Amino acid sequence: MLLDSLTPPPTEPLSIDEEARAWVERTRDAMSIEEMIGQLFIFSTSQDSAEELGPLLALKPGGINRFPRNDLSAFRSASVHAIEQAVVPPVFTGDIEGGTISYPFATTVPNIMGIAACDDLATTEAIARLVARESRVLGYDWSFGPVVDINHAFRSAIVGTRSFGSRPENVLAQASVYIRALQEEGVAACLKHWPGDGFDDRDQHLVTSVNPLSVEEWHGLFGRIYGQLIGQGVMTVMSAHIAFPAYIRAHLPDAGREAFQPATVSHLLNQRLLREELGFKGLIVSDATGMGGLTGWMERSETVPAVIENGCDMFLFSRAPQRDYGFMLDGLRNGRLSEGRLYEAVTRILTLKARLGLHRIDPAERMMPIEAMRDALQTPDHRVAALQAAGQSITLVKDTQSLLPLAPATHRRVVIVAEEGFSFWDGALSRGYGPVLDELRARGFEPRMLDVDQWPTREDTDLVLYLVGQEATPSAAHIFLDLVKLHGSNRKAMSQFAQEIPTALLSFGQPYYLYDAPHMKTCVNAYSAIEPVLRETVRRLTGEAPFTGVSPVDPFCGQEQLRW
Repeated sequence: MLLDSLTPPPTEPLSIDEEARAWVERTRDAMSIEEMIGQLFIFSTSQDSAEELGPLLALKPGGINRFPRNDLSAFRSASVHAIEQAVVPPVFTGDIEGGTISYPFATTVPNIMGIAACDDLATTEAIARLVARESRVLGYDWSFGPVVDINHAFRSAIVGTRSFGSRPENVLAQASVYIRALQEEGVAACLKHWPGDGFDDRDQHLVTSVNPLSVEEWHGLFGRIYGQLIGQGVMTVMSAHIAFPAYIRAHLPDAGREAFQPATVSHLLNQRLLREELGFKGLIVSDATGMGGLTGWMERSETVPAVIENGCDMFLFSRAPQRDYGFMLDGLRNGRLSEGRLYEAVTRILTLKARLGLHRIDPAERMMPIEAMRDALQTPDHRVAALQAAGQSITLVKDTQSLLPLAPATHRRVVIVAEEGFSFWDGALSRGYGPVLDELRARGFEPRMLDVDQWPTREDTDLVLYLVGQEATPSAAHIFLDLVKLHGSNRKAMSQFAQEIPTALLSFGQPYYLYDAPHMKTCVNAYSAIEPVLRETVRRLTGEAPFTGVSPVDPFCGQEQLRW
């Protein structure tokens, strides 16, 4: 569906006052070439230790991406160390997306699709402000989100629950509110994944994926979304390892392989389309440069300077920071990176920092005392707002057998068939279903896990619940109902319960599992496996609260068979 609203004229997202401009120019002009090269990099940390940070800080990076562990004090200490060691204040960044990658000491909130399923922009704003405020408490300046991809290809394992859904007008409305709330609270937002994902079901963590739209189709969908949000002042855009061959061939008709060049290293997509045609004046950051969609395209020594030369202002992540720093410096010396682009990128990086007020903050005051941090995280008001959103998001997809509401009198003996899924980040929240079992037992049900050697029968089982919970996750490749794993073997995967014993499918992740289970007559999509969602789902299964979620996508995958 094409968006009808007109794109407003672009605004200046990084506007700063004269004092800040003077700081930018003074700071830039005092830098050596080596220091300017360092500013281009955002390095990632995951250990919250001075030992991990030391080699990175020696390169004087422009930013540090934080994946926190479970120790708030260690997290704070590492941030303080980075601030104290820096001459130019580093920007702290994070993948702040909610769901099971909510940070361990922050309020747990639904993922982006769960927020969209609440179908209420006031809720979206409330959660975005909650997230931004706690992010600021933790020292974050810049969120790599929200995702504004259109979840058109339901098999995509990387878009799905990270997106606002498949309807472009909803994506735009939700993202607009979310971005405004983040940035009003002092956190830079980031549109991703440029030039738009969701029509290819492959993952750019593994391959260079492709936006297959014509130029006209693209302008009616992603062009409108990006244009509107640029016009509203979003500060940053993430250029991804996604090709847009129709646009490339509109300018280079004879392009062969080059038509499938990742946007990350495409001057046409970053400079011509994003900056000149859409008028974006903010900062462009590359997507993570260790991903297969980029590493499979060109040799690393060429890739590193090419990312900056072709329009990205910052280079995201490195598995070998000293090596990549050297490649960038060599690129400047051998002409692969021009002095003009280096100067432009560093100016924009410093301008973003000034826009966020980092030049005015006393380094000793940038991270609040540990007790004040604890007091400002997971506040009662935040917990209530998150719990309300968790419950509001849960969506009844279908119940053609009139199974619900459940009651111990009719469905006391419950067999649980479960797959928890996985997270790409070691510090992610637990994905266990213990809260579901606890809530069932508290109501008089008798849940037990499936024993693959003792198949449930009508005589010993009143209900079978499938609990599956893989959220959209980097490098998952494909997400599906893996009956071989769930049932214990290839042969047992062929056996189905739904026609013998009342059965329901509960998804705490991707909303498309029904595609692999068309005979399931009851299906609920809850979008994430965070504890509030798990507990609130049981309340809805038992009729204690209504299902209010509105699916942001077609959970029937365009297949009539799945509706019955």
